[in-house]
Amino acid sequence: MTTRERFLRTLRFEPVDRPPNFELGYWGQTVERWLQEGMPQEAVESGGFYGHAYFGIERRDFVPLNCGPIPPFEREVMEETERHILYRDEQGILRKALKVGTVRGTRPSMDQYLAFPVQTRADFQRLKKRYDSADPRRLPADWLTRVECDPDRREAPLCLVPNAALGFYSQARRWMGTEGLSLAFYNDPALVHEMMDFIADFTIALADRVLAEVQVDYFNFFEDLAFKSGPLLSPETFRIFLLPRYQRVTEFLRARGVTQIWFDSDGNFEVLIPLLLEAGVTCIWPLEAAAGMDPRSLRREYGRDLALSGGLDKREIAKGKKEIEREIMDKVPALVAKGGYIPTLDHSFPPDISYPNFQYYLEVKRRALA
Repeated sequence: MTTRERFLRTLRFEPVDRPPNFELGYWGQTVERWLQEGMPQEAVESGGFYGHAYFGIERRDFVPLNCGPIPPFEREVMEETERHILYRDEQGILRKALKVGTVRGTRPSMDQYLAFPVQTRADFQRLKKRYDSADPRRLPADWLTRVECDPDRREAPLCLVPNAALGFYSQARRWMGTEGLSLAFYNDPALVHEMMDFIADFTIALADRVLAEVQVDYFNFFEDLAFKSGPLLSPETFRIFLLPRYQRVTEFLRARGVTQIWFDSDGNFEVLIPLLLEAGVTCIWPLEAAAGMDPRSLRREYGRDLALSGGLDKREIAKGKKEIEREIMDKVPALVAKGGYIPTLDHSFPPDISYPNFQYYLEVKRRALA
């Protein structure tokens, strides 16, 4: 079977020789540590964010859509010291970033977000001009040569959008910030409704441009709308503001042959899962273990109504062989036997995972998938 065949059959709870062997990626600090611990440079050069040929990790492909503001905001540095940099980024967000410890583009901590491009309705009206779905710059001129257009010849599954590109909550948060959006749900609901309708229109228009040329295998909503103990918005708020727009998009996608709809969020969003099913979502990931997102309990709760990906606790993989063996073998074989599960770490590999532990993780995972 090809990776694409394994991917689609697994998500449909159909028999496979094994699920695909995917992972999310690696911190820059992790790569540097592994190089010091014996990983050959060849491994880095053969890698990619979603596939690492040297280790036998399979890839996913993405349509090279530009879903951000066009033109982007001009990057502007307000202050820079040896320790930090204060700047406005291409999304129009004013942020303060720690420079110390940054490796291969990965910062050791999250940036501090200080101001956002939308403070008022007038700001949003101006911002919308940067989100013209018909702008030719949204797709490279040679994009059809970058993806395998014939599904029957496609080795890897093809996603309609790049990772972390499109979502409803996540996009509105980029524009307003977590605090600004949280307040707007109550203080200016009309503006939030307008934003959600605009995002739905934008998403459908972009999808229509791609699907007129290429049949894709799945779509991923990137949201990151939860923290360790719950979501950043209530189920009722989700139902009022997000659900109708999710349904518009998923109904459009299904009408165009895209039946696999993924939802990507860290944190614990379990209370929202019934609404996600109502919205048309078919798979959730990466199932952050520290937030209590256990794929075993989710499978018991939702059966074959929901496919799952992720859920292997990065904290356990950092400890040693005994913990790695227990974490994988307690979860993977039984879940794989039931179908609808793609095992991966519950996020990117952090730098507290050693290279020997990573190698042993891959070894045990291959055994569990066999």
